[in-house]
Parts: sequence; structure tokens; C-alpha cells
Amino acid sequence: MQIDIRSVHFKTDKKLDQFITEKVSKLSQYFDGVIGSEVSLKVANSGTDNKITEIRLSVPGNDLYAKKQSKSFEEATDEACEALRRQLIKHKAKLKKS
Repeated sequence: MQIDIRSVHFKTDKKLDQFITEKVSKLSQYFDGVIGSEVSLKVANSGTDNKITEIRLSVPGNDLYAKKQSKSFEEATDEACEALRRQLIKHKAKLKKS
């Protein structure tokens, strides 16, 4: 699976890139048809929970999307991956029905 990580107005370190790649690549075990993913990292202007992670998974038919905001990029990535995991399971169940 192709994983594209983009950070807006800052550079990510290798540890963060590895963490995100590891988390997102694990999603393919729930559904074989994952083509690729785009991960966007942003820092919001206000509050303590100012790290935003957006993940878009390309699957045949529709794209699945999750956006989470948290204190750290790792935490936001964890939450977004969990939301996408649930979406993938639902998507797979829908495909089996039809």
C-alpha cells in the first residue's frame, strides 16, 4: 500500500513518519482492497489539542476518511486509524452482502 504523508508548515521527524506508516499499514489487514492512503498533519492555532491528523484511504468504490484532533500527532493518528478500522470493517461487510 502506498502511504503519502504530508505536513503543513513544518517538517516531520523520522520517528513520527515511521509511527504513522506502521499504524496506517496495519489497516490493510482488515480489508485487502486498500489501494493507498494520504495522511495530512496540521497544527491548529488554538488550544492544547492543536495537532490534527487527517487520513484518506483509497479503496475501490469510495474513499474512507477520518480527521482527529489531539494533544500529539501520535494520539490523533491512533484515533484516526481506529475510526478507519471500523469504517473498513463496515465497508467489507457491505461488499459481502452485495
